[in-house]
Amino acid sequence: MNLLMAVLLSALPILVALLANTALSLEFHFYRNSCPQAEMVQRKIVKQHFNKDPSLSAGLLRLHFHDCFTRGCDASVLLDSKGDNVAEKEASLNLSPRGFEVIDEIKLELEKQCKGVVSCADILALATRDGVALSGGSSYHIPTGRRNGTISTIGDVQLPGPSFSIDAALSALINLDLDDLTTLLGAHSIGFCHCGFFVDRLYNFEGTGLPDPDLDPGLLDSLQKKCPIPINQIFNISIDPTVFMTPMTKTPFNLDSSFYRGVLDGEAILLLDQELAFTDVTRTLALTYINKPNVFRGKFSKAMIKLGNANVLTGRD
Repeated sequence: MNLLMAVLLSALPILVALLANTALSLEFHFYRNSCPQAEMVQRKIVKQHFNKDPSLSAGLLRLHFHDCFTRGCDASVLLDSKGDNVAEKEASLNLSPRGFEVIDEIKLELEKQCKGVVSCADILALATRDGVALSGGSSYHIPTGRRNGTISTIGDVQLPGPSFSIDAALSALINLDLDDLTTLLGAHSIGFCHCGFFVDRLYNFEGTGLPDPDLDPGLLDSLQKKCPIPINQIFNISIDPTVFMTPMTKTPFNLDSSFYRGVLDGEAILLLDQELAFTDVTRTLALTYINKPNVFRGKFSKAMIKLGNANVLTGRD
C-alpha cells in the first residue's frame, strides 16, 4: 500500500499538468452552457451586414489575420490607444482592415444576454468563419474559449507586407507553413485593395521608372486608369482609390480558386500574390486549386482553423 501510494503521489504533478492543459485548451461549443445562443446571435448579425455589403467578408478576414499575426488571436487589434500607448490598430498596415463596427455590435448584443461571458477574440474568429461561408467558402467548425488580450502596442506589429517576397512572408508567419500561406492568400479573391499598396508596380517597379514586366498588359492599362501616379508620396488611405482584388474576374465577392488563375495569368495586383507563380511548390498548388476547387475550399478551412489557434489565451489568461 505504501509503495502504491508513493507511485500515485509521484505521478500527481504530471496528472495535474495534463488536467490543467486540457482545461485551458480551446473546445467546440465552449459557450454551450454559459451562453448557448452566442453563435446564433453573432451569425445573424454578420448575415445582416453581409446582405448590405458583401465586401464585409474580406474586411473580417483581414481583421482576423491582422489580429492573429500580432501576439496571437487575442482581439488586441480591436483595442484603442490610451495615454502614451499607441495601439496596434494605428500601424499603417492596420489602417485597411474593416468590420470593427460589426464586432462591436455583436459584442453589445451578447453583453445584453450573457454579460461578461463571450470574448471578443472568439467573436472575431466566429464572425470571420461565417463571412467565409457567406462568400461561398466552407462553413468550418472552430473551437472556442479564447480570452482577450489586454496589451496592444504598435511596436509589436510585424505583418507580411503586400510587396514581400515569399521567403520574407514565411519568416513573418506565426504557426503557418508555405502550404498554409499559399492557401490563405486565396482570401484575396474577394474584396477591395487600395492603390497605394501596389501603385509602384504600375509606374516605378523596383525603382526602374517602368511598370512590373510580369503584370498583364491589359490589367496594367486598366489599373493605371484607376490608380493615377501619386502626387503626394505620403500614403493617405482615407482618400486613396480602391480596386477589386481580382479585377479581371466577374466574381469579386466569391471566395473561390479563381484567384489562382489570375496569379498564373499575371493578373495578381499585389506583388506577394504574383510571387506564387514563380516557385515550383506554390505554382503546383495553384494549379491544383484551379482544377479542383473543392480541394481549395477544404484546405482553406483547415488553414483558417490553424490560423485561429495561433498563440491563443485561454483559461485565466
